Amino acid sequence: MTPRELTTAPNLLTVSRVLLVPVIVGMLYLDAAWAKYVACGLFVLAACTDYADGYLARARKLHSAFGRWLDPVADKLLVAAVVVTLVGLGEAPLLPALVIVLREIMVSGLREYMAEVAVGMPVSRLAKWKTAVQMTAIGFLLVGDAAPAGIPARTVGELGLWIAAGLTLVTGYSYLRTGLGHMLGPQAGHRAKGRRGVVGERMETG
Repeated sequence: MTPRELTTAPNLLTVSRVLLVPVIVGMLYLDAAWAKYVACGLFVLAACTDYADGYLARARKLHSAFGRWLDPVADKLLVAAVVVTLVGLGEAPLLPALVIVLREIMVSGLREYMAEVAVGMPVSRLAKWKTAVQMTAIGFLLVGDAAPAGIPARTVGELGLWIAAGLTLVTGYSYLRTGLGHMLGPQAGHRAKGRRGVVGERMETG
């Protein structure tokens, strides 16, 4: 990767999403209504960069290995850090948050394995809906009790998080079934042997 690839617009947007994570988490520890709104605004901004970096990469053909690696990592860092912090502060229910975080870990492992055997795992339409519901729910939870009177932001956020957790189980099972099909299928042993051979060659020549 060249320095020019690192500083392309899509990659800069992805890096900015990572840099926003500690700022959002820090805002949550400030006991002030304005801080909750700032955290929500920054979270929405970070979520928008997820769409923008992908759009720019496709429109301008600025795909890079760095971007393909960091983009999903940035998404998971953002969601996991914010959700875990909200749970720790008593602003979000534990169980749906745990389901969401564990699913992200599982899918990351599956994607790593599938990449090794050169099999893609495209994002399903239901997974996109899950992400939309999840992000909306987190936004409401970030505002929480600081919302104007008459707007049950925390209740809406908790309900949305439970719905997102339900969708997470469905999509997670679908990804797991696909991954296990490749791991346990008739060609699994051949692929594993091939990978061991490649590793052996690297060790002998390294």
